[in-house]
Amino acid sequence: MIEVRFHGRGGQGAVTAGELMVNAVNLEGKWAQSFPFFGGERRGAPVMAFLRIDDQRIWLHQQIYEPDCCVVLDHGLVVSIPWAEGLKEGGVAVLNWPGALDDLELPSNLSKIGVVDAITVSRKAFGKRAFPITNTTMLGALAKTTGWVEISSLVETVKDKWSGNIAEANITAIKEAYAATKVHEV
Repeated sequence: MIEVRFHGRGGQGAVTAGELMVNAVNLEGKWAQSFPFFGGERRGAPVMAFLRIDDQRIWLHQQIYEPDCCVVLDHGLVVSIPWAEGLKEGGVAVLNWPGALDDLELPSNLSKIGVVDAITVSRKAFGKRAFPITNTTMLGALAKTTGWVEISSLVETVKDKWSGNIAEANITAIKEAYAATKVHEV
């Protein structure tokens, strides 16, 4: 079983990212589940979403304390919360980070890290916003970093959820992030 923990801010789409991944991996014949964890305040406050992927039915329904992968949707959270807490040895991180990796203090238990400037990609795909939504952008980065889901499955899932310009912007965000993500073996 693969377990993923998303860290974001309320309104950035961490919950939707988990839902999209469930649908995308279902298209590939895998089982998945996702669910959110909110505090009392949602909009702008730190939130988490959890995702499990497996080749068989998933019966476990609880928070993920020792993820295989952490995905951080907000670059401010990369340096302000303990996002890697509990990350399994040999774990993977996918970070929205505009700077150099040398600027970060990374956990020693990582095996791989994918980095993308999701704000820039999101603004290019959706236009300038005061609060960019980075969920589909980070799914493109997750797909490139891990290979756990195909871009074509994410695209089909987006087309099922949205239509018109909204679907096209999200598909652009996925593809642009996939191309822009730099993957580093650690």
